[in-house]
Amino acid sequence: MEMELPSILTYMYLRVTRQRRANGREVAHLQFAESVWDSANKRSRVRVVHTFGRAEDPAVVDQLRRLAKSILKRCAPEEIAAADGQWRLLHAWPYGALYVLETLWRRLGIAQVIDEVVGLRRFDFPVERALFAMVANRACAPSSKLSCHAQWLAEEVRIAGTEALELHDLYRAMDVLEAHREAIEEALYFRLADLLNLDVDLVFYDTTSLHFEIDDMDTEPSRGNHEAGRKSYPPLRRRGKSKNGREDAAQIVIGLAVTRDGFPVRHWVFPGNTVDVTTVARVKADLAGWRLNRCLFVGDAGMVSQDNLQTLSRGGGRYILCMPIQPGGEVAEAVLKRGGRYREVAQNLRVNEVVVGDGERRRRYVVCFNPQEAARQGRHRAELLKELEAELASLRHTPGEQQTKRLCQLRSSRRYGPYIRLTKTGKPAIDRTAIKTRAKLDGKFVVHGNDDTLSSEDMALGYKQLLRAEQAWRSLKSTLRMRPVYHWTAHRICAHVSISVLALLLERVAEHHCEDTWRTIRDDLGSIQLAQLSGPDGTVWQVTEPTEDAAKRLKSLSIENPPPILRFD
Repeated sequence: MEMELPSILTYMYLRVTRQRRANGREVAHLQFAESVWDSANKRSRVRVVHTFGRAEDPAVVDQLRRLAKSILKRCAPEEIAAADGQWRLLHAWPYGALYVLETLWRRLGIAQVIDEVVGLRRFDFPVERALFAMVANRACAPSSKLSCHAQWLAEEVRIAGTEALELHDLYRAMDVLEAHREAIEEALYFRLADLLNLDVDLVFYDTTSLHFEIDDMDTEPSRGNHEAGRKSYPPLRRRGKSKNGREDAAQIVIGLAVTRDGFPVRHWVFPGNTVDVTTVARVKADLAGWRLNRCLFVGDAGMVSQDNLQTLSRGGGRYILCMPIQPGGEVAEAVLKRGGRYREVAQNLRVNEVVVGDGERRRRYVVCFNPQEAARQGRHRAELLKELEAELASLRHTPGEQQTKRLCQLRSSRRYGPYIRLTKTGKPAIDRTAIKTRAKLDGKFVVHGNDDTLSSEDMALGYKQLLRAEQAWRSLKSTLRMRPVYHWTAHRICAHVSISVLALLLERVAEHHCEDTWRTIRDDLGSIQLAQLSGPDGTVWQVTEPTEDAAKRLKSLSIENPPPILRFD
């Protein structure tokens, strides 16, 4: 039996064979072939490995796509380009996070809402594309609008439809967004309520301050330009009560309403000297027009005042508020001092309902106790007192002498001041009575509401969900880096906040589906790259195959893998 001489594999490729039929029509077939070296005959020969079928058959084309997809799992486009001298890698950009943001942007109908709201006017640039570019920049690599245009869009990413955008187009898009902000937010609310099945019975509202690195405050009202709708604005950048300890800087106050799941539905921008409690009437009036079936307002202790309670309850409004515990007040004297047995309603949460007054003056409170938080606060106070004892021991004091500068600093500090008292001789000492008084409040907070249909458990758990709003502020200030703000006109400042809130909405949707933080999701999607390859037949824009982690994220979001070929020039 004659044995076949071993051959050496030299090259594998997709082969096209053509046949001309009797009627003159030419038919092309696709074959997977390999070129091998025949050592016996000292020449190469072609061996057909597999015949796919006719080139115009859709089933054959689909089979080739699946083959190419499986090959790309093992070999990235840049590796192919490096191994084949005919192909050259021109550029590579991150694509995964942008692909997800773009898909969510269109799935939520944001692009459609923007086109519908501003579609009555004709612009010489794509407004929706400019807004998406700025929102995506805020979610992926927060920067100024100048840096977004000159560096991020020009060099670091590729977003379809933004190639011809100029810097002034981004600013004009911001002005258009500000002119139609209320209409866009309301239209988005009704779309998202159905699409995401939002639970809007509870609307959580909270405020924060955003400071500016300027010396002077705004003193005169201003008006937006033509693109911004010529809206009138009070002086926004003012000094006021700062929530991050920057009373020395001008600031604005931002209000945000979120759902139980943390989706932002409405935001407001107030002057920097606005007190939290004065914003409630405006918020309640704006949300009243949204035809909510039942809106329960949930606020923090900063919202509590007699005028606010009357405003919230007017017209049958319902609310849950955390009450401030002031010495000598009703909460401290009539609520916390009343006895009663706590009932456990959740892990690390016990409640005790207390009713004060009768008839129209009846007020319902729920005392909430978290034993884990109480233990943490006790440990923190013990460490603080050790530090304070060391500080007081280091002070030199002579009877009759004035207090030292360091003692004045200790007594005025929020950390140590409440635990310091002066003896009859003027010597500083630790106030043991204050320690016992504060220890009784460890792990406790008091919730007040006017909706009798809610159980004490609902009131306690409903208020704890206010953490959703606080999480939104952390995302806006850390992940989305809402500051520093590089704008100085009122309408541009408001538009900057609106862009950040839109980015927060996309992040929250991704986090809700993946049950993880956007930062982790974004890192996993970073493995998906967009490569621009140049070859003898043109330029190919190709997307790499998602890694296992990236594929899991796309599956959780119900998003299909990006197409392997975006464009062929």
